Amino acid sequence: MQALGRGLRRANHVGSHFPPRLGASSSPIQWECRRTAYFNPLQWIQEKFQPQFRKPQEAQKPQGEQLKPGQQNVFEAAQENLEHEKKARTVVTPEGLTVAKKKKASEHKYSTANFKISHRKLNKLGRQIAGKPIDHAIMQMQFSEKRASSRIKSMLATAKVHAANYKNMDSSKLVVAEAWVTKGPKQLKRLEPRGRGKYGIRVHPDSRMHVKLKEGKTFEQLQAEMRARRLKRIVSAGLVREDVPLRNPSASWQW
Repeated sequence: MQALGRGLRRANHVGSHFPPRLGASSSPIQWECRRTAYFNPLQWIQEKFQPQFRKPQEAQKPQGEQLKPGQQNVFEAAQENLEHEKKARTVVTPEGLTVAKKKKASEHKYSTANFKISHRKLNKLGRQIAGKPIDHAIMQMQFSEKRASSRIKSMLATAKVHAANYKNMDSSKLVVAEAWVTKGPKQLKRLEPRGRGKYGIRVHPDSRMHVKLKEGKTFEQLQAEMRARRLKRIVSAGLVREDVPLRNPSASWQW
């Protein structure tokens, strides 16, 4: 017992910074006391909850033993779905770079700036291009004699390029779905001299045109539909049998 007391006093004097030393005179009771005194709970928690990494041979699975979608657990299925979505959102360029795929839009809105023209005059050009394919609308503005036709033509060409590059829309199917005109925010007003020392107010209007482009049918599809519709209207006696019963027949021949 005296040796045990000396051992405990020596352990308390040394502190917990030094590991226990086993000698020839160390007893089991003394070793158990020292082990309990040097127990570190934080180190035990770190060793207990340390992540276990799989071995390389376990991580690699042959292609023949891959699990089916119904046999996977929730985490493997979610990871596989994320990988498929990531591949669907990316595209490989001819240079070998992986870039994000542009999201395709359903419509594209574009407008001109305010310029000096009456909204009544500009509305006539809007009615001329509304509902037509973008190429036909540009051609209409190219051969138009109106002063604002050149500005509208440039606006349509720019809207076509923006819809193809920024909205990922097919330029061959673009149609001017809507076209409308609005007045400018400020109307320029000037004095107009009149007779007998009077004057009037001269209003210099400005307006702008808005267009909305959407994907529709191409010119070839429209021509094919028109041809099929016209062929359907052709009625031939050799192809159609007219066996309609007579209505209100007369009693005898009428010469």
